[in-house]
Amino acid sequence: MKWNKLNIIFYKQILILCSVFFTACSDNIGVKKRGYFKINLPINQGSKLYDMPGFPYKFQYPSYAIISKDSSFFDAKPENDFWLNIDIPTLDARLYISYKQIAKQGKNSFDSLLLQTTTMSYKHSSLANSIDPEPFKTPNNIEGVFFDISGDVATSKQFFLTDSVKHFFRGALYFNAAPNNDSLKPVYDFLEKDLRQIANTLTWKN
Repeated sequence: MKWNKLNIIFYKQILILCSVFFTACSDNIGVKKRGYFKINLPINQGSKLYDMPGFPYKFQYPSYAIISKDSSFFDAKPENDFWLNIDIPTLDARLYISYKQIAKQGKNSFDSLLLQTTTMSYKHSSLANSIDPEPFKTPNNIEGVFFDISGDVATSKQFFLTDSVKHFFRGALYFNAAPNNDSLKPVYDFLEKDLRQIANTLTWKN
């Protein structure tokens, strides 16, 4: 094949076009940030009071939540009728509420219940980036601890409240989804306000 003037001009144009193409492509090469679907958070249209006859406690909860009695807690039967499920259907989330009456000794003694709930919170430590326990006192002078567990764990928000003599109230937030702290963080932050509302409005009835 002879390289006449026309061939040379043609191949020069091809080389220029290729050079421009690859240069343009290389300018766009980079690591893209991971994206997640937008989560539509529910609108709280006011608080409701949960005050069932015979229950040893009452509290306020957000209007978009649905409360039902817990008939099976992780395939185990609740030990009394005061265990609840607080469901947030739009977020596919559930706050498990357990209640135990403190005994003078045995598995429901104050020391035993405190050990149990702390153990349950720290059992996620192998997957957690950090676990931050925050002691607090409610406006009703009830003391407790709020656990903020960061990382890809099944539950990142837990708390308990007690008078250390008669009542022991515990909550743990779970999602019906694979744990992913990055994608669920906006939801955790949103629901934390409502968890604290439940805790801060809790009142013992007897």
